[in-house]
Amino acid sequence: MAAAGLLPGSAEPLASRYDVALLDLDGVVYLGGHPIAGAAEALGKAAASGMRLAFVTNNASRTPSAIAAQLTGLGVQARAGDIITSAQAAARLLAERLPPGAPVLVVGGIGLRVAVLERGFRPVSLASERPVAVVQGYTPSLTYGQLAEGALAVAAGAWYVASNVDSTLPTPRGRQPGNGALVQVIATATGRSPVVAGKPEPPLHAEAVARSGARNPVVVGDRLDTDIESAVRSGADSLLVLTGVSRPLDVVLAPAGQRPTYLAEGLAGLLVPHPAVTDTGDGFECGGWRARLGDHDGIVMAGSGAGLDGLRALCAAAWTAGDLSAEAAAAALAALDLTSLQGLPE
Repeated sequence: MAAAGLLPGSAEPLASRYDVALLDLDGVVYLGGHPIAGAAEALGKAAASGMRLAFVTNNASRTPSAIAAQLTGLGVQARAGDIITSAQAAARLLAERLPPGAPVLVVGGIGLRVAVLERGFRPVSLASERPVAVVQGYTPSLTYGQLAEGALAVAAGAWYVASNVDSTLPTPRGRQPGNGALVQVIATATGRSPVVAGKPEPPLHAEAVARSGARNPVVVGDRLDTDIESAVRSGADSLLVLTGVSRPLDVVLAPAGQRPTYLAEGLAGLLVPHPAVTDTGDGFECGGWRARLGDHDGIVMAGSGAGLDGLRALCAAAWTAGDLSAEAAAAALAALDLTSLQGLPE
């Protein structure tokens, strides 16, 4: 029988089982602006099978229209209404607390400014304009001046909201500082932490469900600490794709609040059934692989076949063990053929 809560599998393709895929973008559909191989084709087939696609991003720097145009240019059919951003979720948080027309200091890019405008607020740039709130989101053109004005306003009592707190962004060159790293400038200067709208906090997931009309969604992402944790906290199933930030070792060592329902190398995982992991009583089996607890708190892998099936069995054993060391996890992973995952950003 399938181990309860441990990669239960699906006898039918995920595109048939779920009505909407709530898809992260960077690290899932593209990487630093470059398309991920096979992503557009997989999404086209998922949509053709009847699954609706919504793109949910923690990146608040651009407008939904700009993101939709980029996706279309990459061969992914998308409209502005299919894009849900952390900027929109942050603006909704503001709307739940502040009156229309209130001045809000925007520390971020055009995507955040437009979201604030659409909610009826007055975006400002200077602390001297006495904003009642400061909202911060990632933009590659962020300046010291913007951060300084935001810090002055927060120190003066403005409510502090962040679109998201991802510490890094995946790029072809490696991980680069994300909004979470930049938020620390204002938080450190003022001693005040922001209210967060983006993943893994619930507001962005709720915004995505409301805008997409999803009844039975599956969250698709590349990060355990944002995409997958967001799904777990919201009670949704999730698919982790190994094309972005989180690597196989990260999945094996994932804490309970960051464990995905399904694993796949990429978005083609939407188009196929997923084998369940079977608890045999003295180990866990998937495909041709078996993982069992060995001596000295390690895990022994035996068998052959698809490396991803071995990873599924290993995850079930590790999650059951609960206190597996990184060294033991790495040793167990070495028994698997995961060469198709080589070359991705570390």
